This record gives sequence, structure tokens and C-alpha cells, in this order.
Amino acid sequence: MKRQLIIATAAAAALVAGGTVTAVAVSADGSGSARSGAPVSAAHDTAPAGSGTAHVQDGRSSIRMQDDDGQEDRREARATKVSAPDAAAAALKAVPGTVSGLDLDADRAGLVWEADVLGKDGKWHEVTLDAGNGRVLNQHVDTDEDDDAQERAALQQARTDAASAARTAASHGTVTSVDLDDDDRGKAVWEVETITKAGKEHKLLVDPQSGNLNAAPAQSDDDNDNDGADD
Repeated sequence: MKRQLIIATAAAAALVAGGTVTAVAVSADGSGSARSGAPVSAAHDTAPAGSGTAHVQDGRSSIRMQDDDGQEDRREARATKVSAPDAAAAALKAVPGTVSGLDLDADRAGLVWEADVLGKDGKWHEVTLDAGNGRVLNQHVDTDEDDDAQERAALQQARTDAASAARTAASHGTVTSVDLDDDDRGKAVWEVETITKAGKEHKLLVDPQSGNLNAAPAQSDDDNDNDGADD
């Protein structure tokens, strides 16, 4: 019993210090064996049972990458090991609700999926996921999110969710972004961005009611030049 207590105490101390330990079962004769070999990390601070929300500290992705050149979209699409639908599923496991947006991006944490979720608690959540394994790196309530009643209604009424929209568009390449746009000619639509292995980018629209796929209307150069420009 003393040896078990000592090992348990040492493991707890390692976790407090931010370390990683392996669970070990010690028999009465003093021998030990790894139960699973899986690391237990202090980076995961799970919420109380039944809360439905995972709380974690900032972490880093297993895929280290910087968003610093003109080919980042192609590089990100090639590097990710987690698809958009799988990222949506991982986000909903952390925060039950409905995904309103997904974006594959390289930032200070490395290559990650950023997921926006309208939680069952009625709040907007941002979940950052490791693009290498789907692990939750960070999750918090977005207090800066403009509460758009129209977007809420469109999301709740949609028969096609973000994951389904991504699967529909996947035939056009690796999905790198999914977003519910409620300003498309007064009608909500899923905007999905994909990129092929050759680097060709596509912007596609998926009807949230029927699930039908269409190519997004091409923007004119004038639209691109004036987008966000100051007069």
C-alpha cells in the first residue's frame, strides 16, 4: 500500500508540474505494469461530469507550421490528417451543439482546425483542434461574437449540417473551410472552400435545406478590389 501511495503521489506531483506520466498498476509483490501506455497530460482540464463542455489550456498542434507564404493553403491541405467532418465531430464532443463554421489554419499553435459552435447552452463557443489528431487544444466562450438572431435561426433550421456540407464538397478537393453565410441574397447557404492536390481552389455553395451543391458565383476584380477598401 505504501508503494502504491508513493507512486500515486509522484504521479499527482508530475501532473501539477505540467508533466506527463503513465498509469502503472503495482501488485502486492512490488512489480508494476503499464495499464494502457497512454500518456496522461495536465494540459487537459476536463469539466465536471455531465457538464457537456471540455475546458482545456492552450496547447500546441502536433503539426508545426507557420502561415507565412503564398502556398499556405495547399501546404495546410496536404498536411492535415483530420478531415473537416471529423473536426466537426471532435468539436461537438467538446461542446455539444451545432457547428456553424470550420477553418483550417496555421497559427502560433501550429496547424489547427478552428470550429465555431452554437452550444446547447445558447452560447457561442470557439474550439481549437489539433489538425494532426483532433485533440482539443483550446476551448472558450466567444464573448465578442455578434449575436445574430438570423444566423441562429438559419443554423437551427438547417437540415444539412456543416459536416454533411463538407462531405458533399469533398469531391472537389480537400475541404479547408465551411461557413454558414446568412447574407447570400437573403438566403442562408453553406460556403465551402476546397483545394485540389494541384493547388486549384474552389468555392462551393451547399443548400442547408436540400443539400444541393453549386459553384459559387465568380467575383469580379472590382468586387475583390473594393472588398474592405477605404475610400
